Amino acid sequence: MRPLNYRHLFYFWSIAREGGVSAAARKLHVSQSALSVQLKKLERSLGHDLFDRGGRSLSLTPEGALVLEYAEEIFRLGAELTDTLSGRWEGRPMRLTVGLSATIPNLVALHLLEPVFAMSDPVRLVVRENRTDRLLAELATQRVDMVLADMPIPINVNVRAFNHPLGASPVDILAPPELAHRLRACFPSSIDGESFLLPAQGYTLRRSLEEWFAREGVRPRIFAEIEDNDLINVMAEEGAGMMAAPAVISADMRVRYALEVVGRAEGLFERYYAITAHRRFQHPAAAAITEHARIELASMRHAEA
Repeated sequence: MRPLNYRHLFYFWSIAREGGVSAAARKLHVSQSALSVQLKKLERSLGHDLFDRGGRSLSLTPEGALVLEYAEEIFRLGAELTDTLSGRWEGRPMRLTVGLSATIPNLVALHLLEPVFAMSDPVRLVVRENRTDRLLAELATQRVDMVLADMPIPINVNVRAFNHPLGASPVDILAPPELAHRLRACFPSSIDGESFLLPAQGYTLRRSLEEWFAREGVRPRIFAEIEDNDLINVMAEEGAGMMAAPAVISADMRVRYALEVVGRAEGLFERYYAITAHRRFQHPAAAAITEHARIELASMRHAEA
């Protein structure tokens, strides 16, 4: 493949942002025909059509949408470079792009990201939520600076990256106050046959809960299997059943969803990792996140002991 022509890429980016060739031509002060020729040259060099040309309007093809994502990042970095060299960067926020595994509850994510809010130097935080394997692919292409996950790098993922264990939180079983009060006395045997809201298959917590049920000899009645952590919280609040959550957010769950702790699942922990492309943290905000998490999660382990 020939080297990428960044002027052609810039013209494509402008067409996509302005919504059409004519609008982009007016903004760039070039003719529509010249702009169309440059776009076709880019498409030939990439080997893909970037726009569907049916009808009166242009819409991105799947390949065009992917190219636009890269173009947005390329020209954002270019703007940062010129600002830095011209001395305009001083006082502007650092940018930290965090990939957040979709299996981490939002309240846990808030705890993990909390130190960014208190940094003396301003930080522009960008959070991308997705499956861990997809985030690791973005880490490999430097589209994210770090990935926060509830598992280390899977052995079947071929990405050069490094696990940084943050620590582990015990797991609590929570329920609405009346149900929690009734089940608390004989926990965990009391949850046998009671309604339970489980995370969907593929969640680390789901697998751990099933193993804990087997160890304790209890068989809760599975009311629902849910992918969305927030939906589990809301359904538990409405009385649909018990749920499990990391103890690090139990106090938040009580305030936000009026859920009480039934008991702690002995021997059950949720572990968290920061995954980066480097052995050492090169971004001060990333280092602050990991240091804070390790201290907070270590205090949970000490309380458990």
